[in-house]
Amino acid sequence: MATLAQSATEPERATARESRFFLIMAFVMAGIIVAGFSLQLAMGRSSFASPLVVHVHAVVFMGWVVLYALQNVFAANGSMALHRRLGWIGAAWMVAMVVLGTIVTVLMVRRGQAPFFFLPAQFLIFNPLSILTFAGLTTAAIVLRRKTEWHRRLHYTGMALLLGPAFGRLLPLPLLIPYAHEATFIGVMLFPLIGVVADLRRTGRIHPAWLWAIGTIIGLQLVIETLPYSSAGAALYRTATAGAPGASVAPLDYPLPPTGPLITGRAPST
Repeated sequence: MATLAQSATEPERATARESRFFLIMAFVMAGIIVAGFSLQLAMGRSSFASPLVVHVHAVVFMGWVVLYALQNVFAANGSMALHRRLGWIGAAWMVAMVVLGTIVTVLMVRRGQAPFFFLPAQFLIFNPLSILTFAGLTTAAIVLRRKTEWHRRLHYTGMALLLGPAFGRLLPLPLLIPYAHEATFIGVMLFPLIGVVADLRRTGRIHPAWLWAIGTIIGLQLVIETLPYSSAGAALYRTATAGAPGASVAPLDYPLPPTGPLITGRAPST
């Protein structure tokens, strides 16, 4: 009888261990994002002189970090009604993130203010595509919300994609030219790989959701590595910068570093 009781509770223990893993990792990811942007502020690299849309974008994206952490808290303590209600708020929030992230990227490129450690054409492409891929993984997680194992892993991998800007502030990207973007990609990829290792240790197998999610991120990276150098990428850059200062910036040359301190929004050297 004791064996039967123990066997009956084993699935519950496994679910609790899995919930604890995703809860811990949610706070780890939130901590990395807060650390990246706090470092930017502490080193005097942030400027409140940026356009209003940049500040709205920052508030919305940080709001998602809070939503994601809360979702994992509710899932871990069994508050599924709150988890579901907040999930629908998150679905609408995600749309705002895609729109604002794309607007801010195009704005920076049009102003000739793409970060100098990225190729302007590459920055124009990888930022919106990364956000769209995040939205795609998150939408898939919502569609598969009744399949908890898929839901958690797809949500988690989508969240990992948002770590790119934080790693961009924590890593010495100017010293990593011409591999600055690849460095942030490695940082992002660590998280689904940690999930794979956790699955192997917990169950001895890799859940297929990880394979789909990792394959999606690798596909994204291949597009980012090729599209900026294509005729389609050149046409996209011309369209985005038409009639703006960014049109005079070579899309496939690294801009000069800004004069003075490295402050977000400061125009590059001429």
